[in-house]
Amino acid sequence: MSTTAPASPLAGLWHGPVVDADVHIAPPSVEAIFPYLDEVWREFAMERGFGEGTWNATSVTNTLPPNSPITTRADWRPDDGRPPASDLELLNRQVLEPYGTEMAVVTCYYGIDALRHPDYAAAMASAVNDWMVAEWLEADERLRGSLVLPAHDPVAMAAEIDRLGGHPRIRQIFLPIRSEHLYGRRTYLPVFEAAARHGLVCGLHFGGSSDGPPTPVGFPSWYMEEYAGATQLYFSQIMSIIAEGLLQRFPSLKFAVLEGGFLWLPGIMWRLDKEWKGLRRDIPWVDRPPSSLVREHFRFSVAPVDAGPPEHMAVQIDHLGADDMLMFATDYPHDHQRGLEELIGVLPQATLENMMYRTARDLYGD
Repeated sequence: MSTTAPASPLAGLWHGPVVDADVHIAPPSVEAIFPYLDEVWREFAMERGFGEGTWNATSVTNTLPPNSPITTRADWRPDDGRPPASDLELLNRQVLEPYGTEMAVVTCYYGIDALRHPDYAAAMASAVNDWMVAEWLEADERLRGSLVLPAHDPVAMAAEIDRLGGHPRIRQIFLPIRSEHLYGRRTYLPVFEAAARHGLVCGLHFGGSSDGPPTPVGFPSWYMEEYAGATQLYFSQIMSIIAEGLLQRFPSLKFAVLEGGFLWLPGIMWRLDKEWKGLRRDIPWVDRPPSSLVREHFRFSVAPVDAGPPEHMAVQIDHLGADDMLMFATDYPHDHQRGLEELIGVLPQATLENMMYRTARDLYGD
């Protein structure tokens, strides 16, 4: 399949600035990050075959099948066998130039959350982050980075945030939506305290691994069930963050909800407000409707759009009740661009301008 850049799907739809809130990058091999890894962990990785045979290693292939179009769009899969999203020149030719991107927030999901060895996970997270800074962020001024973290050790997560959180190109921490505990739990307070201290966005992103099944009631039989059902994980994390009082404890925190869609949001905000009215005595620190906290603290990428007819889309957009909650994202290299044309067609001009660049600029800075 060709690596030639396709025509931008924005042609004829949008001619202004573009900020891409969700772009994936990946090491071409585990050896590519060895220069950033101590020798003991290089040997550890080689002996265990970490990263072999996948483009983004270990846990992500549990949630995204390697050969599925959902994982890599056909025309973004290199002919020469290189892993998708593993080369800056490819990213520039396939996404940044065709879309006219002024800024892109990149995430390297290299399966760190699947590692249970506490020291190895911390070393790998640091190495991946150093590789991202040196070979991507410092090589292209349009890129901003998300820190991967050793997900099963909140103290080590906070330490990694403190180590690199002050870098001028780091703007976000990467929090897989499937986690060992709900993010609102006190277990993660050191993580969010560090994120608030450095002014970093908290990116809730599809994927991740936990010690339990991917649904609240067990393991599904088919991939379709797991993939479609992942939306409930976003529900659960947002409810936890609100109900546990995390936003009252750290009022400056901002969250980006990535690769989860957004058209489910009006319904869940309505339900949260409804139940809060009768049960607010249970969580008295939540002193205003949860929907207002969502609108203040959360922003949502539009990939995948996952929408029906345009007239239904327009109703849902109206029900959101805010014009600054959505952010454009290619979700490169995933095939999640379908429905974007229809979405652009139903957005009011002010909402469209916010979605294409202004909301992400406000969230992530320049």
